[in-house]
Amino acid sequence: MLTLYDADRCPYCARVRIVLAEKGLEYQTVIVDLDERPAWIYAKNPLGKVPVLEEDDFVVPESAVIMEYLEERYPEPPLWPADPAGRAAGRLLVERFDQLSRPYYALRRGDEEARSKLQERLIDLGSLLMMNAFLTGPEFGIADAAYLPWILRARENLDVDLEPHPALADWVSRATERPSVTAELELLAAL
Repeated sequence: MLTLYDADRCPYCARVRIVLAEKGLEYQTVIVDLDERPAWIYAKNPLGKVPVLEEDDFVVPESAVIMEYLEERYPEPPLWPADPAGRAAGRLLVERFDQLSRPYYALRRGDEEARSKLQERLIDLGSLLMMNAFLTGPEFGIADAAYLPWILRARENLDVDLEPHPALADWVSRATERPSVTAELELLAAL
């Protein structure tokens, strides 16, 4: 049985929850209080961060690594494109995710100057989405799961308007039709 060490408010955990839902995998959840992290979480991840996925005796931290593990361990339905170039492009998006997360977190901390940097990243994502329904092509995949939690939180919690980015707004609309993303929106609304 899979166990996810999780925190509802954590967008990194949301990535993993979306992938688990897309794969149709059952799992147990252990909620970790991020304000008072229990000592035992450091045995699972020396950095004390969530998410952490445990399967039998195998423990893997870090959302990007967990998503890759789930894709390889449970290949159906596939969440990366079939062609190597498409997979590489998607992995590059995930690798460069911090270009979006840095201004997002700066804005969340109250640095209004970061808003324009975040808008630049949204323009970049919108450019990708002008040619594809999802970040790596016609199908929803890991790259989408990797970005959506922050885009949703920016829209819902930081008053980031997606309307100036029609391709991005359409992508969010398409994604929110998926049960995996709808569940995240419901969780976000409850926080």
